[in-house]
Amino acid sequence: MTTINAMNYEFRTARPEDTPAIEALDGSFTTHTVFHVAVAEDGFALQETPVDPPLHKVFPAEDTDTEDDADDDGPAAEEDPNHRTFVAVAPDGCLAAFATVSYAPWNRRLVIEDIEVAPAHRSQGLGRALMAHAAGLARERGAEHIWLEVTNINAPAIHAYRRMGFTFCGLDTTLYDATPSSGEQALYMSMPCP
Repeated sequence: MTTINAMNYEFRTARPEDTPAIEALDGSFTTHTVFHVAVAEDGFALQETPVDPPLHKVFPAEDTDTEDDADDDGPAAEEDPNHRTFVAVAPDGCLAAFATVSYAPWNRRLVIEDIEVAPAHRSQGLGRALMAHAAGLARERGAEHIWLEVTNINAPAIHAYRRMGFTFCGLDTTLYDATPSSGEQALYMSMPCP
């Protein structure tokens, strides 16, 4: 049996022809734990708790309101020097993962807008490798820190981000209200630009 790791993948900036594969990538996850959020007057606390049966989350397709929004991840977005999508292509030529990032000059923040690794390609180091590409763009732009948002039920991603050096920096208990993710809380994480 051949072991495949991130070294066997091609990492590059997304091309227009990658858009259908990016949109079709399965970003779902299964978790045996979730982070419960306890909000207090002067902050919040997180407690990781088991869930039985395991929770399986499938993210709904993003709803775009206008034609202009539909092109945000497409070729026009790639023309913006502060917006980029990186992809990982498997040895068989299939798109295995992507990360969409943007740089905000006003506060020198690189935002991880979306990062997804197809289930068959997880635990290969692709998320870490894509974050390294994002950090490269952050350094090019002079970013001070890298920031992201994650739902409190995505314990696998939270653990991965913590291993990469991200720490919790905020909470939004209403971000997902009136969406299919209602009842979940948005956790914000950041790390200094490496």
